[in-house]
Amino acid sequence: MKPSLQVRLSQHLSLTPQLQQSIRLLQLSTLELHQEVEQMLAQNPLLETDEEFAEAPQLEPAERLSASQRDEAASSAEAAGDGEAVAEIRADDFGTTEREDWENGTEGDDFDGIRELPSNSGGTAPDDDSDYSDRESAEISLQEHLNAQMAGMGLSDEDRAALHVLIESLNEDGYLEDSLEEIAAALSAGAEAEQAEELLSLLRCALKWLQSMEPAGVGARDLSECLVLQLRALPRSQAQVVAILICKQHLELLAKRDSRKLMALTGADEALLREAQALIGRLEPKPGRRFARNVAQAVVPDVIVQKAGRGFRVMINPDVAPKLRINELYAQALRATRGGVSNSPLGTQLQEARWFIKNIQQRFDTILRVSEAIVDRQRGFFTHGELAMKPLVLREIADELGLHESTISRVTTAKYMATPWGTFELKYFFGSGLNTESGGNASSTAVRALIKQFVAAEDAKKPLSDSQLSSMLEEQGIQVARRTVAKYREALKIAPANLRKTI
Repeated sequence: MKPSLQVRLSQHLSLTPQLQQSIRLLQLSTLELHQEVEQMLAQNPLLETDEEFAEAPQLEPAERLSASQRDEAASSAEAAGDGEAVAEIRADDFGTTEREDWENGTEGDDFDGIRELPSNSGGTAPDDDSDYSDRESAEISLQEHLNAQMAGMGLSDEDRAALHVLIESLNEDGYLEDSLEEIAAALSAGAEAEQAEELLSLLRCALKWLQSMEPAGVGARDLSECLVLQLRALPRSQAQVVAILICKQHLELLAKRDSRKLMALTGADEALLREAQALIGRLEPKPGRRFARNVAQAVVPDVIVQKAGRGFRVMINPDVAPKLRINELYAQALRATRGGVSNSPLGTQLQEARWFIKNIQQRFDTILRVSEAIVDRQRGFFTHGELAMKPLVLREIADELGLHESTISRVTTAKYMATPWGTFELKYFFGSGLNTESGGNASSTAVRALIKQFVAAEDAKKPLSDSQLSSMLEEQGIQVARRTVAKYREALKIAPANLRKTI
């Protein structure tokens, strides 16, 4: 075959490093973004923070993307079909959007036949001055707390060493997962049998010391022992004796709420059994829980929605937007170099710093645009709560903003919005629709809220079954199968009817 040269014209998509960085920043959570910013600050000397700026960084006109550049970046991202679309960089900062045309009343709102019931609402409104910073972790660990108690017990060196071994063997819940025999075997490897037996005896004595320490229940080997240790620390009474017997032998029946068998096995009447059950209900199944570090972390919202007149104000949380700028001293020095900025070794870092600032601003601008669209579509929720939530899918927001659906998915993942009803992930506002008798659709979120209201108002002695909940929803004009009700109930972490029944 004779070799020949041919000219062929073709088109292909190429993602620039800047566009790839923009896509990556868009899907990062707030914590991951701050880590990325810290890493960039450490690597690039031309990038610096300005904590004195009260607003997000303003870019010089020469540093902004031209209209053609923005269109080219957006079209390239959309053509990729993988959510690379990025919102345009606007001339203004992450400002405030007023929705003064929204009405306060219910006029114009279509609830698709859902009627709000006079029971507890699904959330409480936070104060406007709520602090969104992370909660402080526990000051001391469980081991430190126990070692401090051991210091004042006047134990011998051998007992102190054995007790210290057990304290260090506790898990974060305060349980002793390994048996004393296993701990002794690990410590006495290679020792004679007599020494191993002596060590085991020391550990058994140390366990008694450990289980007498605060918090009550620490050092238990299982849940039953943990509850019994706490009950023994209470004043002696008939209810306490019955509660100890239940925790020792009949925890499974207690979990099933089988009051008849419990009364038959313990010899207690209904009143005494209810009192014993109340004692057990006040116990702590995980004694080390309050000493666990970084267990309760407050979610820091990316977007804040506040009531403003007859509408709502949507804005980026200023605490999560990095305040970045170009180091002017370095920039001026680069401009004064003989070879120009492009030929300088720091020229590339200057360009990278500029692109990083632009991509950060693009990220928050996109989050703001999506949040505005969500608030606009779900205005019933922001006025009336989750019972007024409308069905919403990602495609609707994507079509409205001219972005790819996967871009909306990236924006709504691990991004949070503070509302008058609480703080929610942006994905919370999306949900499928269920048919109603009026011919409309009810949001699955609103249906779950109704189920939660029904359960909260039920008779504790005769809890509602899934079939009954389905019938009650049908009375509200919403057609939901029993299996769907069970799925929603489990998502709400509500126990089945037989486990919700009280004595």
